[in-house]
Amino acid sequence: MKFTTKKGKPRKTYAVIGLGRFGSAVARTLAENGQDLIIVDRDPDRVRELRCLTDYAYVISHLDQAALEEIGVGDCEVAVVAIGSAIDANILASLYCLNLHVPRVIAKANSKDQGQILEKIGAEVIYPEKDMGVRLANQLSNQKVIDYFSVSGNIDIAQISIPKFFIGKSLQDLALRNQYGISVVAIQKQRQTIEEIDPSYRFEADDIVIVIGSNENIHNFERIVANED
Repeated sequence: MKFTTKKGKPRKTYAVIGLGRFGSAVARTLAENGQDLIIVDRDPDRVRELRCLTDYAYVISHLDQAALEEIGVGDCEVAVVAIGSAIDANILASLYCLNLHVPRVIAKANSKDQGQILEKIGAEVIYPEKDMGVRLANQLSNQKVIDYFSVSGNIDIAQISIPKFFIGKSLQDLALRNQYGISVVAIQKQRQTIEEIDPSYRFEADDIVIVIGSNENIHNFERIVANED
């Protein structure tokens, strides 16, 4: 199975395996963003509920590599394995996707041990409950932090309202990378987002920065912002 654009070029497609709360949220969001996807679960009711999202919705009671290959998972660019409590099924489904040469396999883990196994076989690991807890704690503990999430094990992105000492200064003046080990990837001005940033841009009140850096550097910067404003 190949998904193509009107010009006949292959386009990015996703497989979501497991349609619990997390998997359903991923599937719905991908569909809302106009992405092509395959969805899979052993529960017919879950598949029926989300069938409106895609023509490729499958009930598979016995999940194995042959079944995933038959429905076209091997043609996807990304597979999200969101199987919940069945740890063995989660790990095996991730392994099958990797065996089918899916370029990117992202697997949900409920524990550190499970995550370590998934990482060893080559999957990217996410901890939904832990990540949401970290995001909430960061938002609650620092009023300047609007949103926060992890990109990988030690890289974070934070959306932060600028402190007063930013106003009137440029990125060159602030030297954030040298001073704090973080990089500005975008600036939000009301409803406008600036992605190609001129280093001479001078910050204005109510600007919001989206920054990326290591866990430690992001947290240190958040503390500085909170203390110096």
